[in-house]
Amino acid sequence: MPAVPSSILGPVRDQFLALLPVREDRHPLGCHNPRIADAVVFDRLVQVLVFGCGYERVADEHCSATTLRRRRDEWIALGVMEHLRLLVLTAYDRMIGLELDRLVADGCIVKAPSGGESPVDRAKQGMKRSQLTEAQGIPLVTEPAPANVRDHTLLPSTLERYASLEKDLGPLPKRPRLSLDAGYDYRVVHDGLADRDIDARIVPRGAKVLIQTDGRWVIERTNSWMNNFGRLRRSTERRRAIIDFFLAMASVIITVRCLIRRAWTHYRWDTRPRTPRIR
Repeated sequence: MPAVPSSILGPVRDQFLALLPVREDRHPLGCHNPRIADAVVFDRLVQVLVFGCGYERVADEHCSATTLRRRRDEWIALGVMEHLRLLVLTAYDRMIGLELDRLVADGCIVKAPSGGESPVDRAKQGMKRSQLTEAQGIPLVTEPAPANVRDHTLLPSTLERYASLEKDLGPLPKRPRLSLDAGYDYRVVHDGLADRDIDARIVPRGAKVLIQTDGRWVIERTNSWMNNFGRLRRSTERRRAIIDFFLAMASVIITVRCLIRRAWTHYRWDTRPRTPRIR
């Protein structure tokens, strides 16, 4: 049984493989071991992401753990997964429409027991993700950082990455509304959002406000979607580039799932699922 439903994994895999450059076999004798198919490696990396297991657990006689790591690093150097994430966002915006006039941001802390250069804090044994979504919870930006970094200090870099989406999504809405919880109620945040011409809706510190206020519940749902992936719920990677790779892959799967659910009532296609409820 695949880690992701075939209605999601199939189109994601096909588009990912289409982005890979053509590989030329330059071995002078042509007698080396045949290269493992990219589709096989991609499916194994999806299993690593979903189940959160080690590479050795999904490796077998057809594909070794070393091959998984080497191919992963090769794709990271090419930046293919991030390219795929932007393509999926563009497709969702074209078919359904991203509600970018209303944004929501929040932080989420997960376990990260490994060391290395990954954005984790040894004192808290964790990693923080600064998540930015549109009004329906589609992930736009996911910024990893050490767990001891406060949410409001990650907001500028998160918004910078959001502004860079303009070259792929086209002109962004002027003066969007950004909903934030009380962890962002600081003068520097208010001033920074005013300089960016963003309408800030920040819950005052000490006030008891329902999470449904200003649609902030969607960011909690998106964080829950992200934490459903074992590799993100408990990060064991030691390099920042690998964490970004799996974050982009998770965003692709989440966005495609939401695209199929929303498109189910608007479009018809040959492989259309029987029900919009896709797990």
